[in-house]
Amino acid sequence: MSADVWLNETLYPDWGQRFRVVRELARVKSAFQDIMIFESARHGRVMLLDGVVQITEADEFVYQEMIAHVPLLAHGAAGRVLIIGAGDGGVLRRVLSHRGVARAVMVEIDGEVIRLAREFLPDIAGDAWNDRRAEVIVGDGIDYVARAADGSFDVIIVDSTDPIGVGEVLFTDSFYRHCARILTPCGIVVNQCGVPFMQQDELRETSARRARFFPHVSAYLAAVPTYAGGFMTLGFAAKAAGLADLAPTELRVRAETAGILGTTRYWSPEIHAASFQLPPFIAACLPESASG
Repeated sequence: MSADVWLNETLYPDWGQRFRVVRELARVKSAFQDIMIFESARHGRVMLLDGVVQITEADEFVYQEMIAHVPLLAHGAAGRVLIIGAGDGGVLRRVLSHRGVARAVMVEIDGEVIRLAREFLPDIAGDAWNDRRAEVIVGDGIDYVARAADGSFDVIIVDSTDPIGVGEVLFTDSFYRHCARILTPCGIVVNQCGVPFMQQDELRETSARRARFFPHVSAYLAAVPTYAGGFMTLGFAAKAAGLADLAPTELRVRAETAGILGTTRYWSPEIHAASFQLPPFIAACLPESASG
């Protein structure tokens, strides 16, 4: 391609970002969404769904580490983990890096996302697809959660698109009710809640929904450059108290036990603890009764 070919993200109608395209690698219209993967000039390979950036090779580690390591280390003894979405395999890879995880189930509704990620973004998941502890299901995460047995998971990680289109049903009362049911007594669910500078309603509404079924609701932050608009928020809902309030010293011990200490590029015990300290304009989006 010519050096002056640029791709404009379409998330917001009146503000956005663009990437200089080196070459297009894949463009597929699946049963659920438009998928595009291209080689960028600065961020490596990039995947878009319906014109919205989902992942880039350059900064995927920020989001993947924070959505996976934070809930697993906050729990402290997570052996069974359910991942909804995350078809690129990066969350699965980070979850399986915890030596205490005995089983990780990943349910992705769009098999084309998995296929294209394995072909064009193989370094994102690494060897996770072949790990004997992993069960990868192409199917409906809503249906899976509704059918799962009570108390069958310790942590649920929801890595979905924004609550429009295929991702909308992952932000409903019914979904969170079943999440609470299938989690163990110290269970945690996390989900991406958008960039609150641009998407305050997303954090506010999903936090209110989670608070109906979980006694301890909070959120934490990750600075992901290509999620334009400032901090990305990750919703955190726990069935037990205190899981969002762990000190760096305790987190360091847990990370060493899990086998991830020293392997991360963004997560650290100090970043983990500090990520729950929210600026007032973000904290205002949480329910008044929210607690860690």
